[in-house]
Amino acid sequence: MTQDNNNLIVYCEWAEDHIADVSLELLTKGRALADKLGVKLEAVVAGHNLGDVEKVLAPYGVDLVYKVDDSRLFPYTTNPHAALLINLFKQIKPQICLMGATSIGRDLGPRVSSCLHSGLTADCTSLEIGDHTDAKTGKSYNNLLYQIRPAFGGNIVATIVNPECRPQMATVREGVMKKEIFDPNHKAEVVDLKADDYIAPEDYVVEIIDRHIEKSKINIKNSPIIVAGGYGVGSKEGFDQLHELAQVLNGEVGATRAAVDAGWTEHARQIGQTGTTVRPKLYIACGISGQIQHIAGMQDSSIIISINNDPNAPINAIADYVITANVEDIVPKLIKYYKKNSK
Repeated sequence: MTQDNNNLIVYCEWAEDHIADVSLELLTKGRALADKLGVKLEAVVAGHNLGDVEKVLAPYGVDLVYKVDDSRLFPYTTNPHAALLINLFKQIKPQICLMGATSIGRDLGPRVSSCLHSGLTADCTSLEIGDHTDAKTGKSYNNLLYQIRPAFGGNIVATIVNPECRPQMATVREGVMKKEIFDPNHKAEVVDLKADDYIAPEDYVVEIIDRHIEKSKINIKNSPIIVAGGYGVGSKEGFDQLHELAQVLNGEVGATRAAVDAGWTEHARQIGQTGTTVRPKLYIACGISGQIQHIAGMQDSSIIISINNDPNAPINAIADYVITANVEDIVPKLIKYYKKNSK
C-alpha cells in the first residue's frame, strides 16, 4: 500500500444499500480540489454487503477506493470506524480528509482529528485551495485547504487554515456542495482491507440490536419551488398563508431560524447554515432580511423573489426580483392569482 501519499480522501457513508448523497457531493468537490493540488482523489467505505460500490464512486472521479466489508461495521458504531480511520490515516497519511456533517460525521470526525492531533473545521460552506503567510513568523505555506464557514453568530465569514498538522479535516452539510458526475467511464483502483488489521476486538464493545428510523415527510431539499418565511411573516397564521401559496404552486414551505425559534413552523423546514441547503428553481423569500446564515442555504436558487417591506434588506442584493411591500398584502394576491391562472 502507498505510504505518505498525501492524497485527498473522502469518508463515504454507507447507508444500508447505498452511498449517502453528502458523500457523493464531497467527492465532486474533492475531485476539483485534488486536480488543483495535482493529487489523487481517494475514498474509504466501511460497512457490510458493499458489493461493487466502487462502480458507484468511480464516476465521481475517485482514483482509489479503500473498501472494508465486514458485518461488524454496519450499522455504524463509533469505536470501530474511528479505529479504522485513525490507523489507516497513520499508514497512508492523506493531506486532506472530508466528511459529511451528519450525525455520523459529527461523531467520527472529532475523534479521528483528536487522535491524530490534526484539527477539524465543522459545517464548512466552502472549500478552496490557497496560500497562507503566518503573520507572526512570516513563514509561507502553499496549497492549504481554505475551510470557510460563518462564525461569531454569522457576523463574519471565517477562513480557517491548518498549516502544520495533517490531515486537514473538514465536515460539510448535505446539499452545500453540488453533486455531479465527473466521468461516467472513470475507473477506480480498489484496495480491499481487512477490518481486523485496523480494528481491535475490544473496539466492538457496542452491539446494535435493533434500529427504528422514521423518515421525515417534509422534503424541502428536492422541491423545485420553495416559499420561505422569515421573522417578518409575523405569526403562525402568516405561515398558514405561505402553506396555502406553496400548495397552489406545488411547492414546499421553508423558514429561517428566527421563524423556527419563534415556534411558527417545524425545524425540518429550516433553511441555512444550521438547517438544510436548497437549490430550487424558484425561491420566494417572504419577510426574510437575509442574514448570512440563511443566505448560505439558498443562494444557489435559480430564481429568487424577495417580498419585504425593507428596500434595503440584504436578501434584495441577491434577489432576481424584489417586491417592496408587506408580506400580508402580497401573499394573498399571489394565492388568488395562481389559483385563477394555474392549470
